Amino acid sequence: MAISLFDLFKIGIGPSSSHTVGPMVAAHAFVHALEKTGQLSMTSRVVCQLYGSLGATGKGHATDKAVLMGLEGALPDTIDPDRVEPRVDAITTQNRLALLNRHEIDFVEVTDLIFHRIERLEFHANGMVLEAYDDKRTLILSKTYYSIGGGFIVEENEFGDVETVEDAAQLPFDFHSCEELLALCKQHKLTIAELMMENEKTWRTESDTRQGILAIWSTMKACIDKGIRTHGILPGGLNVKRRAANLYRDLNAKTSMDMITPSLGALDWVNLYALAVNEENAGGGRIVTAPTNGAAGIIPAVLHYYWDFCPRSSEDGIVEFMLTAAAVGSLFKENASISGAEVGCQGEVGSACAMAAAGLAAATGGSPEQIENAAEIGMEHNLGLTCDPIGGLVQVPCIERNAMGAMKAINSASMALRGDGTHYVPLDKVIRTMRDTGRDMNDKYKETSRGGLAVNVIEC
Repeated sequence: MAISLFDLFKIGIGPSSSHTVGPMVAAHAFVHALEKTGQLSMTSRVVCQLYGSLGATGKGHATDKAVLMGLEGALPDTIDPDRVEPRVDAITTQNRLALLNRHEIDFVEVTDLIFHRIERLEFHANGMVLEAYDDKRTLILSKTYYSIGGGFIVEENEFGDVETVEDAAQLPFDFHSCEELLALCKQHKLTIAELMMENEKTWRTESDTRQGILAIWSTMKACIDKGIRTHGILPGGLNVKRRAANLYRDLNAKTSMDMITPSLGALDWVNLYALAVNEENAGGGRIVTAPTNGAAGIIPAVLHYYWDFCPRSSEDGIVEFMLTAAAVGSLFKENASISGAEVGCQGEVGSACAMAAAGLAAATGGSPEQIENAAEIGMEHNLGLTCDPIGGLVQVPCIERNAMGAMKAINSASMALRGDGTHYVPLDKVIRTMRDTGRDMNDKYKETSRGGLAVNVIEC
């Protein structure tokens, strides 16, 4: 499986890569399939049915809004986040939907967008079925999609089999485990980042890869900047107050807290960066999957920590950080999962923590063995982490969990860099353990809001 850095780090919108970004991409693909087959003009009704985690927590994750925007031809990386709410309001009040923004049909939300809160499809917890009908109520096209985490989607074929279209690119340094990755680095005397850059040249030039990485970093910084300027209450009904703006104010001025507790210095700022990103995500803002939206604050927060507080930080270091993080992320994507609906939050926050730890260790001079150790520590101490969002919203405990994940990543890198790279548990075994733990985990702890904090807090 050839996975590019730009598969793992995608510019999109919040609040969820699997529940917002993926469904929007799927709906967009469906309406383009109608156009390609010449059936768009004869379509008079479209029905979307959401199953499993999409059905259980889709409302809180804005899946309904994402589907409508996708049907109208929008994509997560180009849509204006500020346009979504007004357009959705117009669709639901006027009961009219413009497929590909040009073919209008009747649309009644209660009958045409259906949440199956218990029933799930066999292949994956995030399943959705899209159906198009003509004016005689005859079904003219039906497609089943699965949003498998990080904005990735797969589709069932006409025989009910899932078509996993893998990139057939021949990489100069193909690896499927961290053991293979380290062996290639040693054999060819390359760092992990150098090896990944050679692989990225399969798709684009080194200059384009570098520019693309810096564009992602710029988007991450813009997200942080917007988060620390924005006050108010997050949408969804929990009345969660944004904290980043007030924290930013306090960190730039002496407060009463300075007289009571010693400052954690740089770590206070790491908390700020992570909170700012995930508050923007929860509010449906512009975000970068890293590798998911639910864990989108960890890598930007650790990157900002590197940029602001590490001596000799540079754009070269940012590039090295991201390439190294992508190498680790690709191992999680291929050998386990980055989907909270499939393996719990260990697959989201855990993977992001390991990626950030590896990236920071690389950017600050770590060897491939120390980098592998940093990633292993980061994931090992997130094993078993459940995904139990209150109200199906990516707010509690998700926002604070990103700040904790960023702290763990920095500490993981620090511990690894203090050693020589030798350690007891290899990263490959931790990834395998995460996968097995996710399989054993009860579904109520995997982004269904039917267990954990999601029920106990409500019951209280």
